[in-house]
Amino acid sequence: MSTLVIAAIQANPTVGAIAHNEALARERLAQARAAGADIAVFSELFINGYPPEDLALKPAFWAAGKAAVERLALETKDGPAALIGVIWPPQNPLGRPHNALAFLAEGEVKGVAFKCDLPNYGVFDEKRVFEPGLGPEVFEWRGVKFGAPICEDIWSHRVCRELKEKGAEILLVPNGSPYRRTADDERMVVAKARVAETGLPMVYVNEVGGQDELVFDGGSFALSAQGEVCMRLPMFEEAFALSTWEKGASGWSCVDAPIKTWPTGPEEVYRAMVLGLRDYVKKSGFPGVLLGLSGGVDSAICAVVAADALGADKVRCFMLPSQYTSRESLEDAEDCAQRLGVRLDEISIAPAVAAFAQMLAPQFEGMAHDLTEENIQARARGVSLMALSNKLGLMLLTTGNKSEMAVGYATLYGDMCGGYNVLKDVYKTDVYSVCEWRNANDPYGVAADPIPERILTKAPSAELRPDQKDQDSLPEYAELDAILHGLVEEEATLDEIVARGYAPETVERIQRLLYNSEYKRRQAAPGVKIGARAFGRDRRYPIVNGFRDAVTRK
Repeated sequence: MSTLVIAAIQANPTVGAIAHNEALARERLAQARAAGADIAVFSELFINGYPPEDLALKPAFWAAGKAAVERLALETKDGPAALIGVIWPPQNPLGRPHNALAFLAEGEVKGVAFKCDLPNYGVFDEKRVFEPGLGPEVFEWRGVKFGAPICEDIWSHRVCRELKEKGAEILLVPNGSPYRRTADDERMVVAKARVAETGLPMVYVNEVGGQDELVFDGGSFALSAQGEVCMRLPMFEEAFALSTWEKGASGWSCVDAPIKTWPTGPEEVYRAMVLGLRDYVKKSGFPGVLLGLSGGVDSAICAVVAADALGADKVRCFMLPSQYTSRESLEDAEDCAQRLGVRLDEISIAPAVAAFAQMLAPQFEGMAHDLTEENIQARARGVSLMALSNKLGLMLLTTGNKSEMAVGYATLYGDMCGGYNVLKDVYKTDVYSVCEWRNANDPYGVAADPIPERILTKAPSAELRPDQKDQDSLPEYAELDAILHGLVEEEATLDEIVARGYAPETVERIQRLLYNSEYKRRQAAPGVKIGARAFGRDRRYPIVNGFRDAVTRK
């Protein structure tokens, strides 16, 4: 065979929804057949969904996935062949299942390859649920030998080198690689390294879609044997693409494939938030969302993301003023809602706050007003929003950002109430960057310039006491975020952070707040992973923790 047409299937399966995923695979196979493809490449664990976590330990789940693959094999009787990810039952009755790739051709399962290198870092925990393969497999189709390393298998030298030694002519790589800001660059560096070492071209097919806190960004690509990018599919959307390869004296060369532009910076972050929220809501079966729209920047951008993800008609907003809510905040919330075209209702929490004050007065007698009364206001809002969520059947979005969650500047059972948080892994300074990008762009055709300028320029405030500002309790966000980045993303020592120009007492205080707030984060809603060290999925600290780093003082 001197010409090979490969269909890259960048699709959005759902974890656990085997019947749905099977139907989606059948649809894409038919599309590949109609387009004249020789082989279709799906993403990692496409049939079962990725990551399955402890679903992978259920024998019934293995059996259902295997049966689906066997049915799909019948679809390949008249072509094309297919590589599709599936959980495969243990080879040893006492063993664990395999993260596998089934090769389907001529109406049957021709072979199965097992993932060899199981990741066990960051968001990955595959060694807990899967058995590694002993070695990679080379498959042959119409005279072409191809290796099929699975995702992590290309992140070290061994697997691709062994495939080359076994006679592979081209590498077809299914992936379940989740988004983080640096992911696309890191993948490309690794893929080019494997191509350089083996001299083999590579087709890299990644999943797209949201799964709990993770977002799979797609961004599938192909590299020539010389390491040049010869195909690039879009990020954050499903795609189907053909790449045509011809065999010459020096091996296979790509002669035709699409090359799309990838987003960067705030646009990349914004699209990840939209996709993550959209899939979380839709795959969970909610008809829409609601949120408290306070007139502040965090709730404003959350409302915009929700409208872009689901449509303005699927978003309900509520302003819940207290005696400390400014007229400016009321006006800004109304302005934002009107620009977006979402419904905004106002419900005063004053009666609830007064009832709590009266109820607790005998116990609080003789005590000064403090954080307790502030938290009662936040919790009155939380109870109200949760009641609305229950009654309306809409999922409540919580709107706190990563800076606030890091230092505990949030109220349990108050503003932390909700089912999902698109800002959970977004620092406050990045919130402003994303807002500025979205105001200058309307990528989903929902609303131009949706966030009023005054929301972006006024000082942030929880408005739980007279003239309150966030910076009454916290450093300026630029300073806070820089310190937090050192502590959270880098695990830097306090001395290293102080050497960057920050006051020792401030750095020590932020570390104390960070550690002391772990119990709150354990109870927080899930949210889109954006950076390298998201709370919960990546950074897992003990709640009871006696360790504290200290600044070296001479």
